[in-house]
Amino acid sequence: MNTFKLKIIACDRVFYEGECEMLVFSGSDGKMGIMANHESMTTTVEIGELRYKTPDGEEHVAITSDGIIKCNHNHVDVLVYSCEKPEEIDAFRAKEAKERAMEQLSHEQSIMEYHISTASLARAMARLTGRDKYVGG
Repeated sequence: MNTFKLKIIACDRVFYEGECEMLVFSGSDGKMGIMANHESMTTTVEIGELRYKTPDGEEHVAITSDGIIKCNHNHVDVLVYSCEKPEEIDAFRAKEAKERAMEQLSHEQSIMEYHISTASLARAMARLTGRDKYVGG
């Protein structure tokens, strides 16, 4: 199968760099996929699950924050604020973040504060869902 170069970068590390057969991620219009020789594009990544398949046939999963993807000449760069393997997620911290965000949303906020709180809640929920789905409670 054809491959392309994939680089997933979070603010604290390069999460993955190497060959890839397929990449599936949450975009603004729903799930999107990239395979070798994909048309050049730049688009957004939404908070959620990112899956990629390496040439050895293994599928990998990451839980990401929002960010961007650039696809150009069989090179795909994913730039996100955070990216974690499900087993790396600290369920206690994610539950605490969810509770904090829900508490903030229960109070009157400015529009900017509201958007920050809803994004925080979405990140916490994605982390908890990803951990539960792949690792278990």
